[in-house]
Amino acid sequence: MISPKLKQLLHVLADGQFHSGTELAGLLGVSRSAVWKHLSALSEFGVELLAVSGKGYRLHRPLQLLEAQLIDQYLESWVRPLLAELEIHDQIHSTNTYLLEKARQGADIGSVCLAERQTAGKGRRGRHWVSPFGHNIYLSILWRFQGGPAAITGLSLAMGVAVIRALRGFGIADVGLKWPNDIYWRQRKLAGILIEVSGETSGPCHAVMGLGLNVYLPAHEGEGIEQDWVDLHGILAESIHGKRNGLVGELLNQLLPVLAEYETRSLGHYLEEWRGYDCMQGKQVDIFMHEQTFSGVVAGIDDQGLLLLELADGQIRAFASGEVSFRHL
Repeated sequence: MISPKLKQLLHVLADGQFHSGTELAGLLGVSRSAVWKHLSALSEFGVELLAVSGKGYRLHRPLQLLEAQLIDQYLESWVRPLLAELEIHDQIHSTNTYLLEKARQGADIGSVCLAERQTAGKGRRGRHWVSPFGHNIYLSILWRFQGGPAAITGLSLAMGVAVIRALRGFGIADVGLKWPNDIYWRQRKLAGILIEVSGETSGPCHAVMGLGLNVYLPAHEGEGIEQDWVDLHGILAESIHGKRNGLVGELLNQLLPVLAEYETRSLGHYLEEWRGYDCMQGKQVDIFMHEQTFSGVVAGIDDQGLLLLELADGQIRAFASGEVSFRHL
């Protein structure tokens, strides 16, 4: 957790303007040396600061901290009852792992966890996880399904549709879906979805849907990312820092209803819309599964949500979710 003084300091600096040490000391009710210690502590959370003699201190980029009351203002009235609990953590190992543990303790469906920073986020195939404080969206939702894992086949595809709806509603065009669980903008990764399921094979189960969305990713932070990536700041060519709470609200407006209705509607309800957002159709790709590599052209998805790949000999082969990865676009 960030201390109250440190959070107060962040709220003051969030505007991205310079603030003198004397001003900060007065606002926080501490000495200037204490201000320096607090500023140094911010660097431990990955917060970038600029210090200029005669001007003071400012954040390298403005930011907007997540606040439950602000998010609530953006929720539709008919969606609000689906939200059981909203927790916002300054720093957490993983929002998904946290909710999985809460599920075992009997947490309500519709429990939502957000974090300003993740220290052990999960990327596919062991990829390095980048998590600058206060700039991106790390969101997880807990839901229970009576029909077991078989009842939520293809849920990650439906969640992708919900995310696209939210982004388009937020004015972001040219976004598409890369099977099975990534959101792309003009062939660069913008967000990823991870669903983890636990429970009986043929009985009730609970699922945690996790979303990582790039709102602003500093260039030096993204240098170690192997994939081509993009953030909303780059897409919109304007400051996005003041819109993060609104974006979370819009995401919940789309994600929660899909989760609530999925067991009765199933994947079939979302298939055609997913296909309309498919940014891999007709692309030449390599698929890596265990020790084997398959090359071919993506031929869409079947009615069960499996990826269809046309191989060099014309054969169409179907691949199941969670067992394959694309090397390039």
